[in-house]
Amino acid sequence: MKYEPKIEKEIMCPLEYGLDIFGGKWKSRIICVLSAKSTMRYNEIRKELGNITDAVLASMLKELIKDELISREQYNEIPPRVEYSLTEKGKSVLPILKSICLWSRQQTKDELDKKLPICKTCNQLL
Repeated sequence: MKYEPKIEKEIMCPLEYGLDIFGGKWKSRIICVLSAKSTMRYNEIRKELGNITDAVLASMLKELIKDELISREQYNEIPPRVEYSLTEKGKSVLPILKSICLWSRQQTKDELDKKLPICKTCNQLL
């Protein structure tokens, strides 16, 4: 059974729209992981993210596909193969995420590596 909010979310400004589309704990990380390679399979994405559950990953991928930030290509092979990649719209988010990453690192001065270790995908964006 899919969760349906009782009240539809009301977007009040463009910033809220952007944060709804690529914000949150997982969406930006998925976008960053996909930026590292042209295409990735589900298990590759899950391995890169580490502590994400299958239910959350599947849900986040569906939302990112719906919002046209990533594409899903299914090949009719045995065994079936599905690949995910960033769309042009998804790639257009990368400079924003890079700016957030740079800002975050600049704001964390004490014991930087303990607070915000350099992530291999963020490091590719820098």
